[in-house]
Amino acid sequence: MSTIIRANGLSKSYGSFQALKNVNFTVERGKIVGLVGPNGAGKTTILKAILGLTSYSGELDVLGLEPSKQRHQLMQKVCFIADVAVLPKWMKVKEAVEFVTEVHPHFNLDRAKHFLNKTNIKLNSKVKELSKGMVAQLHLALVMSIEAELLVLDEPTLGLDILYRKEFYNQLLAEFFDEGRSILVTTHQIEEVENLLTDLIFIRDGEIVLDSSMEEIGDKYVEVMVSREDAEKAKALNPVMERDVFGRKVYLFEGVGREQLEALGELHSPSVADLFVAKMKEGK
Repeated sequence: MSTIIRANGLSKSYGSFQALKNVNFTVERGKIVGLVGPNGAGKTTILKAILGLTSYSGELDVLGLEPSKQRHQLMQKVCFIADVAVLPKWMKVKEAVEFVTEVHPHFNLDRAKHFLNKTNIKLNSKVKELSKGMVAQLHLALVMSIEAELLVLDEPTLGLDILYRKEFYNQLLAEFFDEGRSILVTTHQIEEVENLLTDLIFIRDGEIVLDSSMEEIGDKYVEVMVSREDAEKAKALNPVMERDVFGRKVYLFEGVGREQLEALGELHSPSVADLFVAKMKEGK
């Protein structure tokens, strides 16, 4: 397995504000990695650095290239989808397809037509005539027709209804993702993508607070639902978070053996959302 993104001591400041503080992480080939953090945590700055859209200090290697100096070569291997509203409203669908055909050396026109034929999108329609869900389908058809090694998604389904969101990710997995490609996705809709992810990165205040595979998370973190009578015993084991559910206490533990916790109550694997909340509050 090869590393396609390697950040070492990645830092970025805007005046006196440190957006990234000596960030270290890797993304391996054939992985789907969720980059999750609250607004202002540094997610967008990391994406901009990866895409060669901002300067930075430290080391950053993406597909063997340095983004800040080799962006032209890099963007022949990388695709990017942000909010679908970025397509020009005046442009016709066929003009969007023609544009990508002209500018990207690895664009497969027949493949794009194949994907568009599965939708209700007409080639003569203007972008402004399409629903937001249809624009997302157009975006996806264009991107999946490029032989890219890395796909970067920044809140790609923001504002779409649940049917379009599910279809978006289903198509992505069925038609784009394979062991030779990787996907890096940021989203606030964590619950919808957690079953797709192979790896998870949490960022808070410009620092990585969790970087792990989903398998490792399942082994390392455990939730226990206990009766109030056993609450003190649970607290003695230093949980990273506690919450109330239907009159019972739920405690989240990190690195505590399951055998030790089984005596306290029901064990569950925490959701990514609950783990995220715990990590954002940790140490505060």
